[in-house]
Amino acid sequence: MRLTLVVSGYFKKYVEREIAQASGVSFYKPIQGWRHLRKRKWIYDENRPWTDAAKEANLPGKQLTELIEPIPESEWKIFKGDRVQILKGIDKGKQGIVCSTIKERNWCYVEGLNCIYQWMNKNSINPGMLTKIEKPLLVTTEVSLVDPSDLQPTQTEWRYDEDGNRVRVSLRTGRVIPISKKALDLTEDFVDKNDYIEQTWDTKEKELIKVTFKPVVLSFEEDIMKSMGIVETRKRAPNFYY
Repeated sequence: MRLTLVVSGYFKKYVEREIAQASGVSFYKPIQGWRHLRKRKWIYDENRPWTDAAKEANLPGKQLTELIEPIPESEWKIFKGDRVQILKGIDKGKQGIVCSTIKERNWCYVEGLNCIYQWMNKNSINPGMLTKIEKPLLVTTEVSLVDPSDLQPTQTEWRYDEDGNRVRVSLRTGRVIPISKKALDLTEDFVDKNDYIEQTWDTKEKELIKVTFKPVVLSFEEDIMKSMGIVETRKRAPNFYY
């Protein structure tokens, strides 16, 4: 029993010393229990979060320079495949197709526009290669949707049509601007719905759209009586308040 006490005390000191050395503390500190580390914000860019380029951009010590409040998902109006016109920069006035969006930064990339040129692997021996890199544009102030009726930029808002569908409407002409098929078929993790192969363990579509509950304006007891065919013939006794 005495040996057990000595071993247990030595083991506690050993753990405390190892923790202090691993954390870089030169002096002794007792064990203080679990600590919650503050979660650092992920820096979103054109690289997908699971790629090596995105992990390199989020190494310890790197921080987000500008603070931008993301647009709510319900108010986002520019999607992949839309035709937009650039409002600022060297390509001001040009129109192009949106090839990618980064909703966490309010960014969109227009195919072939707002680009910079960089030399890759250039040195005294190798002339290198000149590459063209598309730079992001803010969807709030730097691009505008194009009205398909006259190919002119316009402001839009979300409305509901006669069938109850939520659509984008041009404020200048009142014309509906449909969302491209690319944006409807592409999921948030960049997977095309048309390329997915249905598996045996997947929930079938008819089971998903099946209505299993219909709300009614009845109490719990009245709903049960109606489903079982019970008709209430009794009358409530009068109440007397004095």
